[in-house]
Amino acid sequence: MADGSSPVGASTIAHDQLHAFIQRIERLEEEKAAIAADIKEIYLEAKGTGFDVKIMRKVVSLRKKETAERQEEQALLDLYLHALGMAID
Repeated sequence: MADGSSPVGASTIAHDQLHAFIQRIERLEEEKAAIAADIKEIYLEAKGTGFDVKIMRKVVSLRKKETAERQEEQALLDLYLHALGMAID
């Protein structure tokens, strides 16, 4: 329209679309929270059987990375530790 306003129908459609997007995001956020709670429970179970949860989290993090990325990180870590006199030889 010439005055910069939008037709009523377009406004309703935009409102409906926005509302639908928000509802989908909220539903996924609820699912994410439930999954996070499940993961926390598994870590607590593992801790109860004697596993080190901090190390388990690190292993999970490392498994998400490509081999080359892990190797590069390890090489840099080794370099920094060596520079600080903390290297394990």
